[in-house]
Amino acid sequence: MKKAAVHFPTVPTIAFEGPSSTRSLAFRHYNPDEIIDGKTLSQHLRFSIAYWHSFRGVGADPFGPGTIQRPWETGKDAVSIAKTRMDAAFEFFQKIRAPFWCFHDRDIAPEGATLAESNQNLDAVVAHALALQKSTGVKLLWGTANLFSNPRYMCGAATNPDAHVYAYAAAQVKKAMDVTKELGGENYVFWGGREGYETLLNTNLKREQDHLAAFLHMAVDYARSIGFKGQFLIEPKPKEPTKHQYDFDVASGIAFLRTYGLENYFKFNIETNHATLAGHTFQHEIEVAAAQKMLGSIDANSGDLLLGWDTDQFNTDVKELTLAMVSILNAGGLGRGGFNFDAKLRRPSIDPEDLFHAHIGGMDAYALAFKLARRIRADGKFTNFVTDRYASFDAGFGRDIETGKTNFKALEKLVLSKLGEPTPRSGKQEYLENLLNTYLHG
Repeated sequence: MKKAAVHFPTVPTIAFEGPSSTRSLAFRHYNPDEIIDGKTLSQHLRFSIAYWHSFRGVGADPFGPGTIQRPWETGKDAVSIAKTRMDAAFEFFQKIRAPFWCFHDRDIAPEGATLAESNQNLDAVVAHALALQKSTGVKLLWGTANLFSNPRYMCGAATNPDAHVYAYAAAQVKKAMDVTKELGGENYVFWGGREGYETLLNTNLKREQDHLAAFLHMAVDYARSIGFKGQFLIEPKPKEPTKHQYDFDVASGIAFLRTYGLENYFKFNIETNHATLAGHTFQHEIEVAAAQKMLGSIDANSGDLLLGWDTDQFNTDVKELTLAMVSILNAGGLGRGGFNFDAKLRRPSIDPEDLFHAHIGGMDAYALAFKLARRIRADGKFTNFVTDRYASFDAGFGRDIETGKTNFKALEKLVLSKLGEPTPRSGKQEYLENLLNTYLHG
């Protein structure tokens, strides 16, 4: 039997060595086998590797071509190259100890001259992926269709003014859902990268939104027909590549879903960098989704606040991640979602080993944030402060306000006859920020 090629010969399986470790290729905080509340840390965090950035990213940017070349990009044709690339990917998944991966259809298999040829290519590579999943135990967190790269989608897919393009996109999503189900995907994501507009001078906004809703309803119907039980996820983003995208942020996404009767079928895949572009914090977007029980999954990256575009960097900001983790844990976790490293190497980071350094940093930061968030919640100091701050709504006329048992006239009478002028209470923001630092810095 032919021995499988080793694509990362100088890198061993990454071991957990603890906070005192000085080795760069080792985990300091992420011990996937550590048992916490009856589950391993790997089960809590459900890390996933983004195939598109890690194995299709070449370091290109708007000002220059790719800088990254990989030794496994060889073969007699595009499909054989795709299979070798996937061998390298699954070797990486195992060595970095990630339990999940995710993909766009065109990440893993080359697009053909026709849809039928593209589907044939996809089937060949999916069969290879299925065998690799079975041999390694790595699972699929989610799949999706690339409805933004090909020039046919320059004006959108489900919001395209051409019904022919719309139909093509529907066919592509159907196939992507088929293969996601075949690979046991636990979710399916819709990212509307070009579902928006560049100018309203040539756009019928209402008609495009109606078409997008119809597209999503068809996806729901098709999932039911094939027995796909995975969770549908919407990934909001305000702009870039389009001037305005219809799923601007979580709040606008919720409004869209409820307007079109889709709220029972979709949750949100929240990306840190997209939250920044929308003018929000990562934690804000998590809280908005969680408040409506629509928190689904996380794209684990960050942006650069000095740059105005989607830089997709690996997030090592423990403060930001700890605040996010507190909100995620308060919401009861991500369920069948996970933390997908939708992040890419910087343009000068061209060595295969850099893939490991990047993911180790991200996984360690999230693991440390998870542990800090558990301590914060267990101590209860922030929870108790917030509970006390809203205590006036727990009884009496405050409770009547929350339960709809009072009105303007009754409240006016109460203020005039008994309550008088309110006595302001401090929000103690500075105290709370100092308290947070005691967890972050000891």
